Amino acid sequence: MAKGFPREFFWGTATAAYQIEGADSEDGKAPSIWTSFSHQPGRIFNGHTGDVACDHYHRFEEDIALMVELGVNAYRFSISWPRVLPEGRGSVNQTGMDFYRRLVDRLLENRITPFITLYHWDLPLALQDRIGGWESEDIDQYFGDYAAAMFRALGDRVKYWITLNEPFCSSFNAYGWGEFAPGEQNLKKAFLVAHHLLRAHGEATARFRELIPDGKVGLVNVASWIEPASENGEDIQTAFIVNQLNNDWFFLPVLTGKYPEEAAQFVRGLGLLPVFDPQEMNRIAKKPDFWGINYYTRHRMKMDMSHPMFFTFLPPELETTESGWEIYPQGLTAFLKMAQEKYGNIPMFITENGMADKDVLMNGVVADEKRIAYIKSHIEAVQRAMAGGADVRGYFVWSLMDNFEWAQGYSKRFGLVYIDYEKNLERVKKDSYYYYKNFLAL
Repeated sequence: MAKGFPREFFWGTATAAYQIEGADSEDGKAPSIWTSFSHQPGRIFNGHTGDVACDHYHRFEEDIALMVELGVNAYRFSISWPRVLPEGRGSVNQTGMDFYRRLVDRLLENRITPFITLYHWDLPLALQDRIGGWESEDIDQYFGDYAAAMFRALGDRVKYWITLNEPFCSSFNAYGWGEFAPGEQNLKKAFLVAHHLLRAHGEATARFRELIPDGKVGLVNVASWIEPASENGEDIQTAFIVNQLNNDWFFLPVLTGKYPEEAAQFVRGLGLLPVFDPQEMNRIAKKPDFWGINYYTRHRMKMDMSHPMFFTFLPPELETTESGWEIYPQGLTAFLKMAQEKYGNIPMFITENGMADKDVLMNGVVADEKRIAYIKSHIEAVQRAMAGGADVRGYFVWSLMDNFEWAQGYSKRFGLVYIDYEKNLERVKKDSYYYYKNFLAL
């Protein structure tokens, strides 16, 4: 499988529950914060919601068949917390739980290893309304109880688990910039939520060690390659601080029990650093078995005193995706080499990598040559990093299929499989699907 890589390397695709499942109020599933957020006028492109999405809840057998033909040996997906625990805690909704049992069983029957993400942003609305969601001091205990319930239900069959997906996004995009649910614009809350998310990771990891001692648990972070806009000393210092905020803030505390010193001083100076007992960091410092790296682009940083955080992103200078993200595979190589040295010499998986393209369906064909070039160049970037000593164990394309792309609704297509939203959600294999299939067959 995939010439030039170790035989035991994991090749997969990735999805997330709210983005593909649909059936958002069926079989006992309760609303999430994204249910509420997506139904608020003006929040999502064209008023799109995840109510139906790709209807994976009813069509998962068809989607697994696509994976089998593709030739992957791994699949990363998330569990919808409000589908299995409608109130966020307490009695398990067995109908919802049975869906994930069937999904896992079918994957294993087809020799596809499941990688389960516990939290991919769809917090039960009940917890948002009742305790304040991720702002609550008690949220880590709720998350720990949820995690333990999932470990008990599926831990005999699933050995790879991820606590959180991109806590940067579920704190800063959701509470700082207001782009994601619950849609607040309060940087002080964003840093508090980030702290509570890391506590939740620690709590879930501690439960994992008790319940699945022979398994592997990790944390997934969005990993942008950060560069200064110029050789100017101010820009170099700005890029250094932004790298600590974007990357180190979520990697280092779980290793060392400390936030990165310079960024913490910077945040404290802005009056944004949460007040907490230093002993709390012991609850966060739960070393993972692996890192999940979601890589899409690089950012070039410039000091900007008019910005609330005193920095700004420069416009891309190279070719971009339909999301406006610069295509920069060499940043992935550089990040992996840096991470191997800086973040504890822990094995890594590329848990998301992919791009949005225009993707026009013509005569049953989607000729997404740009995506093929993107995937090829980033796989080569991984290979270069591994040749330089980076311990990478797997690569997951984002995404298996087009889906609900958060604030962009269905306007951005990332899939290897085209979803025809006008024709009964028909699945159409793109050219990139066949490229990946042929690559895996080498």
